[in-house]
Amino acid sequence: MTDCPEGLCDGSGFLLDEEARVARPCRCRPARLARRRAAALAGRIPRRYREVSLDREPLPSIERVYPAIARDVRRYIRDVDEQLDAGKGLWFTGVVGSGKTTLAMLVSKAAMEADRTVAIYSLPRLLALLRESFDDNAQYSLSQIIEQLSSVDLLHLDDVGSEQTTPWVLEQLYSIVNERWQNERSIVVTSNPRPDELRSQIGRRTVSRLQEIAEIQIPMMGTDLRTGESP
Repeated sequence: MTDCPEGLCDGSGFLLDEEARVARPCRCRPARLARRRAAALAGRIPRRYREVSLDREPLPSIERVYPAIARDVRRYIRDVDEQLDAGKGLWFTGVVGSGKTTLAMLVSKAAMEADRTVAIYSLPRLLALLRESFDDNAQYSLSQIIEQLSSVDLLHLDDVGSEQTTPWVLEQLYSIVNERWQNERSIVVTSNPRPDELRSQIGRRTVSRLQEIAEIQIPMMGTDLRTGESP
């Protein structure tokens, strides 16, 4: 059971008045309920990235090619609680194999280690989840999914711009991003196209909101670290 962040209850989310034999909600209970809702859809670090760290490859190779970018990521991770509380995010753009997903996973892993709720989805997988909400046997409704995705401390969207868009897709994506913008919730984004190139794919409104949340936009347009080739 998690300790009470307010230092009031025993971690249950309730305060017991032993004389009156009555329990009343602790100030920490709304946050506990929000975390429980968020955890229902929380994505997990994919197996390939579970051992990723600041001191292991491929980060040293990324750091040699993009030293300034690595400094930005280290700074964000060092102050991850402050960054998430302020609703600030990061947007990594660049060529395939540049290391942008690795850096984004480092941020998400740091948030999890700080005991913050994180949902990690490739955009195609997330949109498939939204479509599945219309199935008769769906576990969650569309509104429940959007509410839960709006509740996590950090939403990690990978591979934005790879999904074939339809008006419905664009509207659902905007709903999620706009909810997080309104509630000052952080987003980490990776995409091959630059933000200005994505406007025709995911909509100007969505790009504008993402740019406001992920105000630090990090271009990684150099070498493909997997092949050593330049674009």
